[in-house]
Amino acid sequence: MTGTARAFWLDSPGRGVIREVRLPEPGAGDVLVRTLFSGVSRGTETLVFRGRVPESQYAAMRAPFQEGDFPGPVKYGYLNVGVVEAGPGELVGRTVFCLYPHQTRYVVPAAAVTPVPPAVPAGRAVLAGTVETAVNALWDAAPLVGDRIAVVGGGMVGCSVAALLARFPGVRVQLVDADPDRAKVADALGVGFASPADALDGLDLVVHASATEAGLARSLELLRPEGTVVELSWYGDRRVALPLGEAFHSRRLTLRSSQVGTVSPARGATRTYADRLALALDLLADPALDALVTGESAFTELPDVMTGLASGEIPALCHRISYAGDDH
Repeated sequence: MTGTARAFWLDSPGRGVIREVRLPEPGAGDVLVRTLFSGVSRGTETLVFRGRVPESQYAAMRAPFQEGDFPGPVKYGYLNVGVVEAGPGELVGRTVFCLYPHQTRYVVPAAAVTPVPPAVPAGRAVLAGTVETAVNALWDAAPLVGDRIAVVGGGMVGCSVAALLARFPGVRVQLVDADPDRAKVADALGVGFASPADALDGLDLVVHASATEAGLARSLELLRPEGTVVELSWYGDRRVALPLGEAFHSRRLTLRSSQVGTVSPARGATRTYADRLALALDLLADPALDALVTGESAFTELPDVMTGLASGEIPALCHRISYAGDDH
């Protein structure tokens, strides 16, 4: 018998609990995975934790293996790295990434897991979902060699975008954030840093990921005429006001959205979701990306950790959850 596991559930907005769950028996095409690490996607998961998902977005916001419904009770999450304990022979013993919530063990179709390349440590692989978002954003943004670019918002997604842009030849990249501590992260990623007031302007492209009105307005100000802002922020149920009556039209600026739920139209005809995730995992061979993991806690601490992350008491980019010592 496969037995039981323990899972983190949002019992009600602002209150997380760990529940014992019964695992199904794996079918012929399934895998049984024992979790090593999961990651808290701070922006999205704290919105879910606070019950701030708009009712109109309940369907769009569903995670692949979510159980329950918004605003709760709901089992939510999508950054999980584990070891295959049972399943097809070529996967048994492999470290894999899966878009699964925070749970000690789980059963999913074999097609739902992606092997982690040998060059990528399991603890870093929890970033795969966020780097995948960055890949999709850059497919949407289509930066060119020699572009002048800013990433406004030094959170988990913004820093992932900046890390990938640092590899583009001839590109000048500046990470812009109100928190001066993000300068250390920018330095580790190999990009420049500035406060919003001191950011360089005249830019070809700005990727906005601060999830604030002020950040988005500043992003528009930093553009050259006919420049583009790519909006990655998720605002939940908040309304956002923008200064579109000032120089927006006279400077012929572009504001476009990017969202990881679909493969960018720029690559939709030639890339699948699996291709995009596999690319993200390959890119994680770069040890500079370790700078995005800014804290770690044990799985048993997750209810209190989520409360701290949602309140801001625990500052974090990616907060990693370790399952060491959990045997069920």
